[in-house]
Amino acid sequence: MSEQTMSQDETIGYHKGCLSTLSKERAELARILSIVEQLIQMHSQELKKLGINLEAEPETPLVNKSKKPIEDIL
Repeated sequence: MSEQTMSQDETIGYHKGCLSTLSKERAELARILSIVEQLIQMHSQELKKLGINLEAEPETPLVNKSKKPIEDIL
């Protein structure tokens, strides 16, 4: 629906619903990130026990720097 065809109450409800959904998605993403971080630490510790020095090896880039900003996507 466009903003012109929605009443102010509908528009407010729409945006509140979006914020609620996005907030829940952010919390879930934070939970997943925490789990991934724990797994990374676990594997790093095991490699250290095996004598592998991860600090001496080049890091794998975790972020693709060529991605467009979200403003350009939208």
